[in-house]
Amino acid sequence: MSKALELISRLESICGTEHVLTHAHDLATYRSDGLAHYREVPAAAVLPGDADEVQAIVAACFEAGVPWVARGSGTGLSGGALPVSEGVLIVLARLRRILSVDLDDSRVVVEPGVTNLAVSRAVAPTHFYPPDPSSQIVCSIGGNVAENSGGAHCFKYGFTTNYVTGLEVVLSDGSVVKLDRDAPGYDLLGAFVGSEGTLGVSTRITLRVIPRPEDVRTLVAFFEDTGAAGEAVSSIVAAGIVPGAIEMMDQLSISASEQATGAGYRLDAGAALLVELDGPEEECSSRFEHVMELCKGAGAMDVWIAADEHERELIWKTRKAAFAAMGRISPAYYVQDGVIPRTRLPEVLRQIDALAAEYKLQVANVFHAGDGNLHPLVCYDAEREGEPERAEELSGLIIKACVDAGGSITGEHGVGVDKKRYMPAMFSESDLEAFQRLRCAFDPHGLANPGKVMPTPRLCGEVPGPYREHPLEHAGVATRF
Repeated sequence: MSKALELISRLESICGTEHVLTHAHDLATYRSDGLAHYREVPAAAVLPGDADEVQAIVAACFEAGVPWVARGSGTGLSGGALPVSEGVLIVLARLRRILSVDLDDSRVVVEPGVTNLAVSRAVAPTHFYPPDPSSQIVCSIGGNVAENSGGAHCFKYGFTTNYVTGLEVVLSDGSVVKLDRDAPGYDLLGAFVGSEGTLGVSTRITLRVIPRPEDVRTLVAFFEDTGAAGEAVSSIVAAGIVPGAIEMMDQLSISASEQATGAGYRLDAGAALLVELDGPEEECSSRFEHVMELCKGAGAMDVWIAADEHERELIWKTRKAAFAAMGRISPAYYVQDGVIPRTRLPEVLRQIDALAAEYKLQVANVFHAGDGNLHPLVCYDAEREGEPERAEELSGLIIKACVDAGGSITGEHGVGVDKKRYMPAMFSESDLEAFQRLRCAFDPHGLANPGKVMPTPRLCGEVPGPYREHPLEHAGVATRF
């Protein structure tokens, strides 16, 4: 029996024949994550049913010398869950149990396949889980941990890393370790969150949840352009007000989202600014009045105040529909995720407009205005010769503009395969080598999600230059099975 068949047989014995996919038609489902620009078909996709099966699968891959990639719901936007062509894809969708809920201690323990929204639902009505990506209905907690996801409320409440207090992790050799936020010594849990699956795979996640605020007030203000909306953002923050969320959409993203939801956003507005305050009722009320004054002072054309929970949901529905709704105005789009200092918003948005005009492509902007986390959506038609390449080049120039403005190549979508080429724009070679040493401490054989994050193939230890092109082969790891 060949090595490939031996491994497949072992995987089937671990989690059942029906949960090991090898047929091309079945594998096509898993060839990309939410960034379909990159596609790769794995040799096999395995759907374990519990943590023990995950450990056994990883151990089998280790003994066979085969690389593997962990995948949650596949909503990532950086190619972070892109399979390895000769590797195994470990799909964690079946691990979706909420293992315990302890509201007295504000703790929830979940498996990695549990969806983000399911956590808040499990602790309602008294508590909620703050990190809320736009895909929260379907994105999984395991993927959120891998990417250190944020969301609309990250300006006030922080990112996933601020809410993970414990992890059970399977390392690339099949061993299991437990990482605890309160453990003495180095913060290994902090290193794991946001490591994009390159250090191992989490099978048990302990999350911190918080009490639901006493009051929530929501509005959306409409402006002639993003510059005026940006002035409102600066005024709000300068006034010492910390909104639960502060989101901006430009005219193109408003048009697409309103077509999808019919919520009532003004189509003649050049920008919409969604502001949500939460906290004690008295404080919320007084600060909300101040926010309305600041928006009007910045030139708001109109302000829609949510009169009840239904209207609040409508306002948020339109904002969270932005990515999916772009399909109504463009056959395809390239998602970017750069960060800039909040004070540079008008300048960088003007740069994006100029680049879009130069490349003759539309760019829709929807972003977390409070912390300057931009999500430019570069629209293109894959059927038009040269457009996909122009879209990719334009996306790269947008990232360069973010870095030049003192920002970052990513805020919450991760590096994956899409942005690893831009890592040297932010980090020196010695920085990258330090990252690699950390990676090798967790995964010395380079089996966990290889080819992601680092800009060039790298090996653990001292390796002659020629071997850097084929690191798995040099390490004695089979690149085919």
